[in-house]
Amino acid sequence: MFDFPFNWVPYKLTTKGGQIQCYWLNTYGEPFTEPFFDETILKCKGLDARYAAISSVSDVKMVTGWANQVSAVEPTAIIFHVSRCGSTLVSQLLATLSENIVLAEVPFFDDVLRLPYKYQEFDQPAITKLFTDAVKYYGQKRTGKEHSLFIKTDSWHLFFYKQFRELYPTIPFIIMYRKPDEVFNSHRKQPGMQAVNGLIEPQLFGFDANEVANMHPDDYLVAVIESYFKQCLEIAVADSQCLLLNYNEGPMQIIEKIAAFTKTELTPQDILKMTERSRYHSKRRGEVFSEVNNHQTHFKLDKAIELYNLLEEKRKTATL
Repeated sequence: MFDFPFNWVPYKLTTKGGQIQCYWLNTYGEPFTEPFFDETILKCKGLDARYAAISSVSDVKMVTGWANQVSAVEPTAIIFHVSRCGSTLVSQLLATLSENIVLAEVPFFDDVLRLPYKYQEFDQPAITKLFTDAVKYYGQKRTGKEHSLFIKTDSWHLFFYKQFRELYPTIPFIIMYRKPDEVFNSHRKQPGMQAVNGLIEPQLFGFDANEVANMHPDDYLVAVIESYFKQCLEIAVADSQCLLLNYNEGPMQIIEKIAAFTKTELTPQDILKMTERSRYHSKRRGEVFSEVNNHQTHFKLDKAIELYNLLEEKRKTATL
């Protein structure tokens, strides 16, 4: 077995000739500070133009083969969210501190979790092993200063909650959410993957593929949002190690609650750095953030709003 190449991560799974292949990326020791990890991938690919046309590919078994050689930080918390609810800004605030590794919506994690929908030969034990090994690569200790690892999932990973809890039985889980009409209006303006029928397997949301095939886009989005809040509420009721956070609490109050929940110490200087970053747009760092209120409400969001209110009752009761 070859020695593991330091600073490399598996970043994409593809199929060629019926065989699953893993693509590897040299991160050159760069910190993961972009709002989304696909931006980090593009940045790292551009760091050495000499190798831009060369693909580093292996059998997927190499991911598990090298994992034991990786010295990594154990996950500190998993951040779930309903999308468009401030989770990107929160991950950006956490990433301002050099001792934190923040993994924001890593495409490879999504590839692994959704393997059963594409390749039936992968059973849950194989996926579990592949996922935990992948986390090791991304949580590599590169400078020796890192001691915390925050994983922000894709929004639809709410439906992999049970797998996450089985993998990490003692790790704090965080659920971020926002008023359903505000989530709806944000996706109408700029749809995410989960808002477009067919981009994510509908059965993941609990939908019958045939029943939703010809749904109007607005109706499909409403159904997705409703499924998110239903899942959030089920998790909150079942999991005592789960922290509920509402967008309307504000970014710095959310950060302070996360720090307390995860027993993470923040210095006054840390707070100052995060407070300054919180003034700017989560995805466009140089742009001062300005809240745009859109009061459109979709009449079919009644069920989602009902679930949201129940979730709010749960959150407020937990903080008393």
